[in-house]
Amino acid sequence: MKPNEAAGLNASALRRLTASIDAWVEAGRIAGAVVLIERRGACGLFEAIGRQDPARDLPMRTDTIFRIYSMTKPIVSVALMQFAERGAVLLRDPVAKYLPEFANPIVGIGGMAPKRALTVQDLLRHTAGLTYEFHEPSPVRQLYAQAKLYSRQRSNADHVAELARLPLAHEPGSVWDYSRATDVLGRLVEVLGGEPLGAVLKAQVFDPLGMVDTGFEVAAEQHQRLAEPLAAPPEGVPLVPVFDPRVPVPAQNGGGGLMSTAADYARFTRMLLNGGRLEGVRLLGRKTVEFMTADHLGPIPRANDLLPPGHGFGLGFAVKTALGEHTEPGSVGSYGWSGAAGTAFFVDPAEAMFAIVMTQSPGLLDDVRELFRQGVYAALD
Repeated sequence: MKPNEAAGLNASALRRLTASIDAWVEAGRIAGAVVLIERRGACGLFEAIGRQDPARDLPMRTDTIFRIYSMTKPIVSVALMQFAERGAVLLRDPVAKYLPEFANPIVGIGGMAPKRALTVQDLLRHTAGLTYEFHEPSPVRQLYAQAKLYSRQRSNADHVAELARLPLAHEPGSVWDYSRATDVLGRLVEVLGGEPLGAVLKAQVFDPLGMVDTGFEVAAEQHQRLAEPLAAPPEGVPLVPVFDPRVPVPAQNGGGGLMSTAADYARFTRMLLNGGRLEGVRLLGRKTVEFMTADHLGPIPRANDLLPPGHGFGLGFAVKTALGEHTEPGSVGSYGWSGAAGTAFFVDPAEAMFAIVMTQSPGLLDDVRELFRQGVYAALD
């Protein structure tokens, strides 16, 4: 039986999917991509398309290393939930219990103390009252930008101390605002683990899962495997610079600093689809994974459109709650997230499937993700 047949995927539809991505490469929209689809425990597609580094005309490889940006967030969220399973932290706990710099926050410029404390659950689901400086301008976001919270030259401890010095953008629990909450979560993982974030993730996630190419730094001997974007973006797409992982920096950013490969990230997503277990190694309990991938927002309003219609948010993942309210197909209960430089994944338990696309195409994430999802679901046989 062919791999695509074992996975219940239509070979012609898979060829159309790869051809559509190749057409974007030929048109100069993206440099290249790696795509991976696994269903029913069988790999139906794992292919490298286009160029890994267009400046050096290097072909894309299936083991190319990508900046995964916010696909770091689900990994850090899993590490936090490992500590929760051990009883080291409760989701209802105030963040200040572990990070005392958050003991006396205020809401807004010249504002008052919040009505309640921001909690660990708030960090996981982005309802802590924090924000990102690149959202629609506001007085608090202007302070974020002035503080250069995007700098990679601070340790996690220094970064979070600076963030805690600034006012909250919202009352905790009042609104979903995609934010630097997972940066704070990364620092919390450091405090709970007693080591730098990268060391905790390596011990608790990467080594147990066999994720050999994932981390905050790329060793010198692996630099030739790094993916790079086009020197100039397509017409109408803003130029968004990407960080240089060849240069070690103090930051180990829990919200977006990891590097990984499609094969490595597949081991992480396969663990999730398997209910917290991979090849005899249990990382999380089955009910913990179900809990993390349920909607934790309910009627809580959204501050922006980064969470698409028909979606809620769990503990580190967007969760599809309705069909037909967004342009991307899927199943109710499917979940996943993306990275700003053009990486995305989703897990669909109803179809026993996960899928990953990795590019380095800042500014084209939404287009890449929708093209990929449409092609994947069209291939279900």
